Amino acid sequence: MLYWVVVVLKLILIAIITGGIVYYFLGIIAAKKLIKRQLKTFTANNLGISILKPLKGVEDGLEQYLTSFYLLDYPKFEIIFAVHTKDDPAVEVVNRLISRYPKVKSCLVIAENPPYANAKVYSLEQMAKVAAFDILVITDSDTSVAKDYLNAIAEAFQSEKVGAMTNLYRGVAANDFWSKLEALGMSSEFMSGVIVAEWLEGMKFTLGPSMAIRKSNLAEIGGFAAMADFLADDFVLGNWVAEKGSEVVLSTHVINHHATSPGFLLSFKHRLRWNRSTRFSRPSGYIGQGFTYGLSWAFLGIFLLPLPYGLFLFLFTLIIRWLLAIQVGVYLLEDKTIYRHLFLIPLQDFISFASWLGGFLGSEISWRNRRFRIVAGGRFIPIEGEIKNELS
Repeated sequence: MLYWVVVVLKLILIAIITGGIVYYFLGIIAAKKLIKRQLKTFTANNLGISILKPLKGVEDGLEQYLTSFYLLDYPKFEIIFAVHTKDDPAVEVVNRLISRYPKVKSCLVIAENPPYANAKVYSLEQMAKVAAFDILVITDSDTSVAKDYLNAIAEAFQSEKVGAMTNLYRGVAANDFWSKLEALGMSSEFMSGVIVAEWLEGMKFTLGPSMAIRKSNLAEIGGFAAMADFLADDFVLGNWVAEKGSEVVLSTHVINHHATSPGFLLSFKHRLRWNRSTRFSRPSGYIGQGFTYGLSWAFLGIFLLPLPYGLFLFLFTLIIRWLLAIQVGVYLLEDKTIYRHLFLIPLQDFISFASWLGGFLGSEISWRNRRFRIVAGGRFIPIEGEIKNELS
């Protein structure tokens, strides 16, 4: 009996590894399809756009990231910032930028005493109240963009069928080794999952670094207030728009998402928070996510499958994984750092695999110096007690 149990387990492992290899090939094909869709020029457009920037504290590089939005080459836009307290260190940075670029319409909103579990959503709600334009663009504080960023957004909203859109992004690392691994994961792993999902089932979600929505579609899904108790506000925004029958578009215009979690511990907590949020938001999809870790499963195969077959399967899987990283990271996202970081992909994937496993264990997360418990459906509730000196 034990012999047959072992045989069945080995066959299951081989099936999972094979599924991972198939997924890598799907990612390569999806990337090639998106490359053909990439636009190099944009139609002249005068669509008004309001950029909403929720801030909390000052991470390294914040002023540089925010400056990129003041340098946009677009005729009709405004930038609205929000913080929760007047003494937030980000206020000084924003005031400097407002003074430095007087020709760009921008302002600061103080969203005091947020009553929502997701305080960021409360900031978005307050900024939307003063937004002058119909298209609302929401970007995280750790993103930077090229001058034609808004041109690509306006291009997507030419169609009245489009209710929301989001952007591809490349990971940009700081000097910290662990941020390099996190950025590598963004460009070579996370984006692979996004483009495969977009190809196979269409976009049913948006991505936090950059998402845009029409005010009418926002009202249709209940406004920002409807997201008050959801951690993954970016996921539900796009998901709800799609459920209402409007199109959600994945723009092939690539932006920069800066990895700002210094050290292994904060970087791993960041991954773990995302995984636990995904597990509660999309339980079945989270289990299926396991098939995307083909390289990690193949590594286990070295020890659990007969030699030399286990080793051969691992090396074959590694080669396909590298090809996926090059196709997605280098050719689609134009992230040339992928070439010199290929040797780090096994380590990156193993850490990502560990954080996926960790996502099954427990329901607590830390976010913006506070502790929360995630509950069914992706909602989360605060837990008393503050965590000091943690930016996440």
